Amino acid sequence: MKKILGIGNALVDILATLTGDSILQEFNLPKGSMQHVDEPAANRLWERLHTLGGVQRVAGGSAANTMAGAAQLGLHCTFIGKTGNDEPGRFFADDQAAHGVTSVLLHSPTSTGRCTVFISPDAERTMATYLGAAIELSPDDLDERVFTGYHYFYIEGYLVQNHDLVRRAMELAKAQRLIIALDLASYNVVEQNRDFLHNMLRQYVDIVFANEAEAEAFTGKKPHEALGELSALCDIAVVKTGGEGSLVQRGSTVHRIKPCLANVVDTTGAGDLYAAGFLYGQAAGWPLDQCGAAGSLTASKVVEVIGPKVSNAGWAAIKQHLKNYII
Repeated sequence: MKKILGIGNALVDILATLTGDSILQEFNLPKGSMQHVDEPAANRLWERLHTLGGVQRVAGGSAANTMAGAAQLGLHCTFIGKTGNDEPGRFFADDQAAHGVTSVLLHSPTSTGRCTVFISPDAERTMATYLGAAIELSPDDLDERVFTGYHYFYIEGYLVQNHDLVRRAMELAKAQRLIIALDLASYNVVEQNRDFLHNMLRQYVDIVFANEAEAEAFTGKKPHEALGELSALCDIAVVKTGGEGSLVQRGSTVHRIKPCLANVVDTTGAGDLYAAGFLYGQAAGWPLDQCGAAGSLTASKVVEVIGPKVSNAGWAAIKQHLKNYII
């Protein structure tokens, strides 16, 4: 069984289903973006959410979601992160374990981070993230022994607020000859860290995932041209184009992946689960078009539920469909 090591922000997601977007304007949250907030602002958001219905709490964070998805598909997955020594931190660890993920969690006196996810009527999600203890993960926390014995290393772009951490993590992964996969995270994250991300792709990254907004923020170009620029920097480039599917390129070969039909209610976790399916296909040795098809399938199931976790019935359907891709 192939093993994946992931690193990211360990967060508890608070999911709020909206009937309109006025609350986004109230808190000055651009629709579709990810904005960092401090603890007082996060507390104000939580207090405001008590006036709404349909609020849920789940373990989240981009890389943690991907590891949970890949583990459900049968890969051995380990997640590195930092939480507070508090109830939300224990909730996060228990939820990851329930989804088959081994966690290497460091602890801090700072409270566990949380991400408030606003789900608009059109299924778009807007995130206000208080990183809390997660932002305290540092290069000194990384033990090179943890990186041994794995085949893939997955890192979320949301970590790039700490350039030294990202660089050190990639150095350790590369030293162990791991295949490094990076998700670009969010268009505003890319805009604020374009030069740094460019250097990381060129020096370390083997597989890059981006949606069309992130790809345009990185290259200034639309999906097809952006794909070519990303592919020139690393071995495999993936650009997700929403309802049109995705594009995958290695060298001069481009694969156009069709989307899977879905009853979309919430896009939270779609990119994370796409990466889980794609990496599962990679670990199984499938051709790139089948890896993309697996990613499209897993993404299609998570958008049919509120939050980043697929139901047991959803996973059963995914596994049944994936049998058709085995070569």
